[in-house]
Parts: sequence; structure tokens; C-alpha cells
Amino acid sequence: MALSVVYAIDTGHVVGALALTGAGAPDEVAALVGRALPLRVSLDGGRVATLPLSARDLAVAAVDDEPAALAEPLAFGVEMTPEGKPKPALVRLASWTEGIALATDGLTVTVKVAVARPTPVVALVSDEQDTHVLAGEIPAQQTQGKLPVTLVAGSVHGVLVLAAGWAGHLGKVRVT
Repeated sequence: MALSVVYAIDTGHVVGALALTGAGAPDEVAALVGRALPLRVSLDGGRVATLPLSARDLAVAAVDDEPAALAEPLAFGVEMTPEGKPKPALVRLASWTEGIALATDGLTVTVKVAVARPTPVVALVSDEQDTHVLAGEIPAQQTQGKLPVTLVAGSVHGVLVLAAGWAGHLGKVRVT
């Protein structure tokens, strides 16, 4: 069995994994996900938010077998070699369960400990028919970063947060 993963280029997060027998996965991510990889979040009232990750922001890699990546892909990351190639071993990312807050003026991401260097953050926030794609960073020696977005107080959104080095978070969040 061979494990292939689809990962976010900017942060290294694994966003999908598949185990194949026989031939390996295609080298082109679009052959696996099409134009976008849709991640879904259940919202209030039976609604579902779809957060599409564009194929142009994703890549595919053949990696060492890691069965846990099939069940919990956002807990793993892909590291690159100095030559810019994906390393075969996946990295288990630091876990966190809290630290995502939506306000009417933005998304605040708070991690458990201060980051040593600027940490890229990519977030997708559902909003009715649209998806806000946010990018920013947590500054060096800080524990939080804020990504600007305008939202309605009390509304509920599907949110995907990818902060480099930290497990990805996919869930519903209410604007406070």
C-alpha cells in the first residue's frame, strides 16, 4: 500500500490522504481534486458550509505509510528538503483545540506558545454563497495574529485555519 497526500503549499498541512494499492497517485493535484478540494462543515439548522481549497494552492506527495493521516489528515504536515522536494515522512503537528475567534472585524488565531519566527496562516471562512480566503501571519515571539474580514455579529461560519507548525482546525465558529 502506498500513501499519497494532498497538502497546502503555503503551510504544509495535509488536507487529504489516500492509500492506494498498485499504481501510485497522479503527480498533478488537479487530477485528484479537480479545480478545488471541498472541505465541509455542518452549521446550525442542518446547513453545510463548503470551504473549497483551490488546486493551485495545493500539491501532492507520495509519503511513508502513516495510517493516522487517513483518519486525521489536518494533524499532519509535509516538510520540504533543501531542494524543495517533499520529505517522505509526515510530521505530526502540535495540537490545539481553542484559539480561533471570529469578530465582526476579523479572525483571531491564538496558539499555545509564542512562535519562534513569523508563522504563515491561511484561513477560509464561509459566508452564505461566498468563501473568504484570508492570509497573514503570527508575528515572531507572539502567540496570536489577526486576519481582517467583515462579518455580521451572531452569524455562524464554517472555518478552516492552517497555521504552519500547528494542526489544522476545521469547524463552525460564531461571530462574537
